[in-house]
Amino acid sequence: METTSFAEKCNLIFSNSTHCYHFTDNVDAELKNPYEFKTIEYYLFLKNWIDAVQWHLEDIIRNPEIDPKEALLLKRRIDRSNQDRTDLVELIDNYFLTTYSDVKPLPDAVINTESPAWAIDRLSILALKIYHMEQEVNRTDAAPAHRDACTKKLSVLTEQKKDLSAAIDRLLCDIQSGHKYMKVYKQMKMYNDPSLNPVLYGKSKE
Repeated sequence: METTSFAEKCNLIFSNSTHCYHFTDNVDAELKNPYEFKTIEYYLFLKNWIDAVQWHLEDIIRNPEIDPKEALLLKRRIDRSNQDRTDLVELIDNYFLTTYSDVKPLPDAVINTESPAWAIDRLSILALKIYHMEQEVNRTDAAPAHRDACTKKLSVLTEQKKDLSAAIDRLLCDIQSGHKYMKVYKQMKMYNDPSLNPVLYGKSKE
């Protein structure tokens, strides 16, 4: 019988993915997902890997000496990455919709402010924040004041991870018991849609 909570599973996979990415620390590194294709574990690993790559793309694009042409290409790559992240969150939510499809909500059931997958999205980002804050705490070339400040921030991030993990498990338990129910709104991003972005559909009329 599985005793690991879903949030614990996420944290283990996110930590694994984060460390795998930083083994090469290269935004163009090949993804080597250790989990079976199309399993929830596979999607969780992929989610954090995409987040890790985008984290470093965001670092690169903020280089004040970056070539403007390279920056434009990076911006478009970040846009594609954001789309991939959103698509994957929806895919993970579909997993939960299927998992709890037979649960009948209780008469007084309420909806949560966010779906499980969007909370898990935040947990993935927290894994990266914690990893990078740990790097700052251990920097031998940084001033003691910097390391002390980062130590305090790391403590807050660790507490946030604990609280968010508990909240995710509580939400899933409430959905499973019928006390809460899921309602997923599909993305409606307008700037990527040629029929909704005035700049894009304006050009198409020329």
